[in-house]
Amino acid sequence: MNSSIAWLALQSLEGGIQLTALQAADADRLASGLATLLDEWALASAVQTLTLPLKGTQVALICTLRPDFRAQCMPGHDTLSLHDKLGHTPQTDEAWALEREIWVALLGSPHRFQFASLDSLTSHIRVRRNMVLDARKTALAFKTEAAERPQAFWQDGGDEAGFILQPGRCLVDALVAATQPDVTGKLYDFSCYRATEYVILLGIAQELKTENPELLNQLQSLNQVHAVRSGQFHEVYLIEYGSMAKPLPARFYVPGDRLWFRNPDERSSDVMGYEGSWVLYMGGGLFSNFWKRDTPYTLESKAIEIFHWKDGVHADAEGKLHMDESVVEALVEKTEANPSARTQVLERMLRPRDPQGVYAQGGCIDTTREYPKSVSRDHCELVLPRF
Repeated sequence: MNSSIAWLALQSLEGGIQLTALQAADADRLASGLATLLDEWALASAVQTLTLPLKGTQVALICTLRPDFRAQCMPGHDTLSLHDKLGHTPQTDEAWALEREIWVALLGSPHRFQFASLDSLTSHIRVRRNMVLDARKTALAFKTEAAERPQAFWQDGGDEAGFILQPGRCLVDALVAATQPDVTGKLYDFSCYRATEYVILLGIAQELKTENPELLNQLQSLNQVHAVRSGQFHEVYLIEYGSMAKPLPARFYVPGDRLWFRNPDERSSDVMGYEGSWVLYMGGGLFSNFWKRDTPYTLESKAIEIFHWKDGVHADAEGKLHMDESVVEALVEKTEANPSARTQVLERMLRPRDPQGVYAQGGCIDTTREYPKSVSRDHCELVLPRF
C-alpha cells in the first residue's frame, strides 16, 4: 500500500484502537492474536482491521467497529445504552459484560486509543473494569472542608504529605478500607475529586498486584511518604482526551472514564465543592454517586441536580455561601415529575460547557474525559515522583 492510499484508508477509519510501533514481520501474528481476543468477547464479526505502514519496517494495526454494528449499538457514538444493546441482561456475568462493553466503546470511539501491545491493551481494559467494579462498591460521606481515613491503614502526614500509608499496610487493602463501607462498616469523609483519585488508584493497584508487583511495591513506598493529589495526580496517572476545539460527543463515555460536570451558574459555583462534580462512568448509562451508592446518576439526573444548585445556595450572617441540599432534592423531584420543565432544564444543561471563567449559555457537559496511563509490565507509562 503506497503512502497516499494508506493515508486515505487511515482517515476513513475513525477512532477505534491502534496497536503501534510494530515490525511488519509481526503484523500477521498480532492480527491473529487480536482476532482470538475479539472472538472471546463475541466481537470478531463486529470489527474491521487495517494494517498501515509507518516509518521503516514499522506498521500500525487499526481496529474499529464495522459501520453497521456501530450504527446499531452506539449511533452517533452514544454509549449510554450500549450495555442493553449488546444483549446483556441482569443474568449476564457482571465482569464479563462490563469488559465487553469497554471493548466495544473503545472500538467505536471517535478518539483513537493507542497501545504498544496486546498486553498493554488488555491490561488497560482490566484497569477500567477494576475501577468500575470498585466505584459500584464505593460509598462515602461528602465533606468539602474535612477528610477522614481509617486509622488502621492511614495516618495524616500534614498539609504537605496528605494521608499516607501506615507502615506495613497493603495499598490495595488501605484503599478498599477507605472507600468500601461493606468492609469497614463506616463512611469516611471525602470530596468528590479525592474520591475519584482513590478509586482510580485502587483499580490500578489491583491490576499491578497480579500483573506487575514490582511497580505495586514502588506505589507502596511512594504512598508511605506522600500522597499524589489533585493536578499532580492527573499528571502522574491519567491521560486526557478530547478538547474544547475538538469536543467528544456529549453521550460518548467509556466505562472507567473520569469526567467533570460543570456548574454553569456563577454564584452557586462559588460554594466550595459545587464548582462542578467529578464522577466515574460505570457503564450501563450510569455515573458514580458515592454519597448515595444505591442511586447512581444518569446523564439526565446529574444535569438536573446541578441545574438546581443555583436554587439551593444561600448566604449566612457573615455572607459566606452555603448549599442547602434539601432544597435541591425537593426541586429535583419536582422537575423530574414535570415533563415540560424537565425538557427545558435538559435543553439548557446538556450543552457543552463554556470555557473556564465564562458563564454564558453553556451547559454542564465537559468536552474531555480522562483515563489511566498504561501500567502493563511491557509498556508502563507511569513516571512516579520522588519526595
